[in-house]
Amino acid sequence: MKAKSIKTWTWVHKWSSLICTAFMLLLCITGLPLIFHHEIGHLLGTEVEAPPMAGPADKQRVSLDEVIRNAHALHPDRVVQFVSQDEEDDRVWFVTLTPTPAPTDDFKSVAVDARNGQVLATPKFDEGFMWIMFKLHVDLFAGLAGKLFLGFMGLLLLVAIVSGVVLYSPFMRKLEFGTVRRERRPRLKWLDLHNLLGIVTLVWAFVVGATGMINTWADLLIKYWQYDQLTHILQPYQGQPLVAAAERGSVQKSLDVAMAHAPNNKLSFIAFPGTAFSSPHHNTIFLRGNEPLTSKLLHPVLVDAKSNVVTASPALPWYLTALLVSQPLHFGDYGGMPMQILWAILDIATIIVLGSGLYLWLKRGDPTHVHAAKDARPSRPDGGAPLPPFADPGLAASALAKPETARTSSLGTSAS
Repeated sequence: MKAKSIKTWTWVHKWSSLICTAFMLLLCITGLPLIFHHEIGHLLGTEVEAPPMAGPADKQRVSLDEVIRNAHALHPDRVVQFVSQDEEDDRVWFVTLTPTPAPTDDFKSVAVDARNGQVLATPKFDEGFMWIMFKLHVDLFAGLAGKLFLGFMGLLLLVAIVSGVVLYSPFMRKLEFGTVRRERRPRLKWLDLHNLLGIVTLVWAFVVGATGMINTWADLLIKYWQYDQLTHILQPYQGQPLVAAAERGSVQKSLDVAMAHAPNNKLSFIAFPGTAFSSPHHNTIFLRGNEPLTSKLLHPVLVDAKSNVVTASPALPWYLTALLVSQPLHFGDYGGMPMQILWAILDIATIIVLGSGLYLWLKRGDPTHVHAAKDARPSRPDGGAPLPPFADPGLAASALAKPETARTSSLGTSAS
């Protein structure tokens, strides 16, 4: 590679890294506890679990309409936005209530026992340590603008990774892979460690960075899906107002007809009329498959809220499928505890990469920097002048794990 080309790539790597490093550090630090949000929730006592019941009582289920009535009685001034169940336990319903059907962070959650309809708890997913970690990690408490900003930081991360890979080969021309020159100056040792950890975590960093960037587009992708896919479905309803709660039929029947329409699926969540994931006229039942991969994909069934007739069951477009696949991959949700531990180790390694990059940048004015840089420069094959050194600050990644907040949807910002 020519010296001029290396200089250009060095400039790209340096500035893309410097701009995103502080935010990537924040994402890595906040993402670390989120990887284990279920386990931390159990330790803190914030996870809702169904009490044990012996015999047939544990298998019985009350009508979903009764569940909703009991939850709504606690907050009669609010409307029901979503109803959902945990992927691993169908004995608890989570009902999300908000002031209006519009998307908002002002929500109340009520956990109801699916076996007898009794209210189990009113978990507060919008406060506490894990909530702060989640909001900092997802949108910096800035809503959509914060998400898009972090998405741009993720794009700079990918640029830093690609440019770092381009620079790694000439930098290591005279060194064996994995070499860390501990006997030399501290800055040179940290430069070797920075480059080694960066290249070792390369694939993981790129995957997590790319999927994290995709996740920041979730709100926009959902809005586009509603505009692009649902417009023709709603043509028969043109001019009709939002169906009032008093005019709606049985939610249990809506669920039953949706399950009959798409058998061999499990319920993920139900979005009520007028909410972000539905139309003004439908209960939209989102189903998921039974296999490890299909359990992360959603299949929407639109049921007329008045007549309980299935109106449509459109397949999700490729961009929403990509979003759904990217989320568990990004959060380390595919492989249980072993994958969570691996994600945590790689997250910590990334924090070291980021920290060492900042250290190298801050020490650039140190008198020993000149000597260390000269030591680090690989010679040209033709015996000419040394090549420019590998850029200082570098590879970064964000290990996110989205916690369960409103327990509504894998697509939205308030769901897991």
